Amino acid sequence: MAERTSSSAVVDAPPDRVLAVVADLEDYPAWAASVREVEVLKRGAGGLPARARFRVEGGPLADEYVLAYAWDVADDGTGDVRWDVDEPGRVVADLDGSYALRARDDGGTDVRYDLGVELRVPLPGLLRRRAERTVTSTALTELARRAARG
Repeated sequence: MAERTSSSAVVDAPPDRVLAVVADLEDYPAWAASVREVEVLKRGAGGLPARARFRVEGGPLADEYVLAYAWDVADDGTGDVRWDVDEPGRVVADLDGSYALRARDDGGTDVRYDLGVELRVPLPGLLRRRAERTVTSTALTELARRAARG
């Protein structure tokens, strides 16, 4: 896996609400800018997605791939959600990431987003890092906005 990008944010919503947004993969096209379609292919314990097909379009990237999920979360919504590519796409060769959700004393949630992406098409280092920072920053901003709305 290539270099990883990380970003953190404070979300003005309790962890269980943030987790509900993260777990509702089929709703991602409504709030995640580059996600056009998500189909949950398999569900695991508690009905949480175990495998899902994503169709994404953003800038020069248009692709379809399948992610496998692992959920290590408590009833209160705290914990870790991890994913990695189960079926690569035409552009995305490898992809893995995670959300770490931690409760705050003020009722909000600390969210850390880690992402590693390897594309089949090489990008210059500076352009790649800028794109990764944009993806993680945008994802956290959109997640926070969606979770705060309830």
